Amino acid sequence: MPQIVMLVLMVVVFYFFMIRPQMKKQKEQKNFRANLKQGDKVITIGGIHGKILEVTDTTVLVNSEGTKLRFEKSAISQSVAEILTA
Repeated sequence: MPQIVMLVLMVVVFYFFMIRPQMKKQKEQKNFRANLKQGDKVITIGGIHGKILEVTDTTVLVNSEGTKLRFEKSAISQSVAEILTA
């Protein structure tokens, strides 16, 4: 009986410290990418800083120092505004 209680306790702790925060972070990222709009300053997962020129269902067009690049929305990691407020 004590072994079963310890096993259940370990699963609960694992859920609250590992799984739940990861799910919350994924939900925030999905919401962030869904709310991207023209004019937002963003950073890609590759480290490219730029300003969004156009947003489609799955891609964004980013202007970075005169160069226009098209990225998948999933490649946008964060907003420059998030860095300035952190």
